[in-house]
Amino acid sequence: MSTRADVQKLAEITQLVQDDRLNRLRIAQEARAKSLMQLAALAADEAPSDLPVIPAGLVGLAYQRWADLRRADLNVVIARQTVEVMAASAAASLAFGRALAIR
Repeated sequence: MSTRADVQKLAEITQLVQDDRLNRLRIAQEARAKSLMQLAALAADEAPSDLPVIPAGLVGLAYQRWADLRRADLNVVIARQTVEVMAASAAASLAFGRALAIR
């Protein structure tokens, strides 16, 4: 049988684990949000330039080529981060359930 002090220590440990899991979830969500903002920034309209039409078109094409590569990279990163958020969310839910059961 557990004593009251043992249960209290166990409750403190489960609270620490829950706090850690929630912190990891927050960090994962923030990283994913940052990547999503970077992806959205690539879709922003180009600023008007004072270049002649042909050089401006070439610059626009070069930017679009770079932006397409960057979007592809960001999509891979966002997919990985989404999985990390889902895993962190599941871990935080489990830690919450355990802490609740101990209380």
